[in-house]
Amino acid sequence: MDSQLLQSFLAVASCQSFSLAAEQLHLTQSAVSKRIQLLEQQLDSPLFDRHNRTVSLTESGLQLLPRARQILDLIADTRQELHNLSGAVSGTLSLATSHHIGLHRLPPVLREFVSRYPAATLDIRFVGSEGAYRLIEQRQVELALTTLDDQHPTFMDCTPLWVDDMLCVCGHEHPLARMKQLKLADLAATPAILPENDTITFRMVDRVFRQSGLSLRNAMPTNYLETIKMMVSVGLGWSLIPASMADDQVHILEWPGIPVQRHLGLVHLRERSLGNAAKALIQLLNDSIRN
Repeated sequence: MDSQLLQSFLAVASCQSFSLAAEQLHLTQSAVSKRIQLLEQQLDSPLFDRHNRTVSLTESGLQLLPRARQILDLIADTRQELHNLSGAVSGTLSLATSHHIGLHRLPPVLREFVSRYPAATLDIRFVGSEGAYRLIEQRQVELALTTLDDQHPTFMDCTPLWVDDMLCVCGHEHPLARMKQLKLADLAATPAILPENDTITFRMVDRVFRQSGLSLRNAMPTNYLETIKMMVSVGLGWSLIPASMADDQVHILEWPGIPVQRHLGLVHLRERSLGNAAKALIQLLNDSIRN
């Protein structure tokens, strides 16, 4: 079986659409259809049930799905291990991270990486925490630097690097700033400006309220902490931001719940063979923490 046929099969299975899979693979829809037809001929079994606008896996397709992933993973790992034998730090390192980490944690490390390893290319994707985990699982990126999830899958390796103590803030003219004894119920009754609901940071904050039988009013969710701080500073709501971001633009409130900390760190597949560029970046990250 040709690896390109299996890649097309996985793309169609994931997108449940030939047209969307074609966009993902940067191919024409007819090219993807021909690849699937050829694979079905080789296996002498239909892999998809065709519907009006979508497709679904047949029983044969369901049986092939995990094996196709294993075959492609084995091919990729074998290529990587052979490339690593040269010892050269080269090629493309795909990395997922958040805008906050990219702006506030990574610049010195990336500057050193670019300086030391000019033959290596960085492909950085800025995504939220859930997106970063998804890209790692799908092998679309080699490393992720993101908020760590206490309940991460066992097939992922998560290494803590930094800790963010989160502070509750509002604008200086916001009604909350004049309250002497702030309660969680006061915050629950007031619009919050927090990351989107599928992020680890939101779930951490939401858990505090749910444990007290309260729910959040996340009026204008955004994953950009700098944008959250700006909206808070002009009085649009309250939020929790890293202590390192708190300055005279915002009013710091006494957080009435249990302290909220988020751990930021490195994520990669436990069984994936990392390239020399990935290993070099990990070493630089570890060196920066020790220093």
